[in-house]
Amino acid sequence: MVTLRTIFTGLMSLCLLQAGAAQAEPDGAAYRLSDPVVHGNLAIYFVHGASRPGPVPLTLQEALAKNVVKVRETRQVNELQVENTGDEEIFIQSGDIVKGGQQDRVLSVSLVLPPHSGEVPIASFCVEAGRWTARGGEDARLFSSANASLPSRSAKLEMAGALAPKSSGAPAGTGSRQQEIWKSVAQIQEKLSANLGAPVAAARSRTSLQLTLENDKLAHEQAEYVAALEPHGEREDDIVGYAFAVNGKVNSADIYPSNGLFRKMWPKLLRASITEAIGDRDAVNQPAPAKADVSGFITAADSARAVDVPGNAQSRVRMRDSTNAMLLETRPAAAAAPATSWVHRNYLAR
Repeated sequence: MVTLRTIFTGLMSLCLLQAGAAQAEPDGAAYRLSDPVVHGNLAIYFVHGASRPGPVPLTLQEALAKNVVKVRETRQVNELQVENTGDEEIFIQSGDIVKGGQQDRVLSVSLVLPPHSGEVPIASFCVEAGRWTARGGEDARLFSSANASLPSRSAKLEMAGALAPKSSGAPAGTGSRQQEIWKSVAQIQEKLSANLGAPVAAARSRTSLQLTLENDKLAHEQAEYVAALEPHGEREDDIVGYAFAVNGKVNSADIYPSNGLFRKMWPKLLRASITEAIGDRDAVNQPAPAKADVSGFITAADSARAVDVPGNAQSRVRMRDSTNAMLLETRPAAAAAPATSWVHRNYLAR
């Protein structure tokens, strides 16, 4: 399996060559970044490449629907427990929002949960300030769904900062970062309400980001973007990731080991990207960034100094942080796991 550095060296070279002249890698594979697919103020760039062989894990959303995973409350805001009770691996992605418990949470690390895993702790942040009891008929001990992803680059940067080792000079601890994530949720709600022309906070819990993301007016507004963009991610079987830009500025990128996992994550991640675009929409649509700019954003993070930090019992994270971009690459926790066994790569523009 080629490395990400090799992939994006090829991508950068592609931007300097004529369209279609992708670089061939030593194993015969070639990687390319697509031209942007644009709707309104949102531009999507697909990353094409070879898929890692083997079975595709269930997503957390699928596993909850099949009742083969338990996401449990621990009565600690910044830690939950997950348990795979089934026979298939389960992929959990940083940014997955789980609904229920004593307050809705966003999970802050990616990992692959093995079959019959036992109880595994996982870091989280609250995305619903104030509530600490069951909501309606929900079970305060368990989380029932994971249908949405965190639609905020700034909040993801806060979560990433909480992983950074103290020696890195990270300016704030978990408590301070939790406050910033609550502020991000309030800003998301404020911007969406302004651009949709109607309040999006739910009466059942006005601070719940999950309930905001279930708002009917938001879903109606998202539908046009989805119709224009979602089919493009399903047409080719070599798409392994995507990057996106809002209002002409690169936002972030997600890369997966296979087209199969990308396809499973694509609808949920697209809706999160659309939500960011709707919240940041203004009167003038800026042109989409050039492919060279998107490749440069990814390469800048990929070439930064690496720092390995624990993710949880099942994962570790290799962080690369440059002036303008951050890379979080999640790998299995086992020391003997090869570098090619990474499970998720997330790039965030600073």
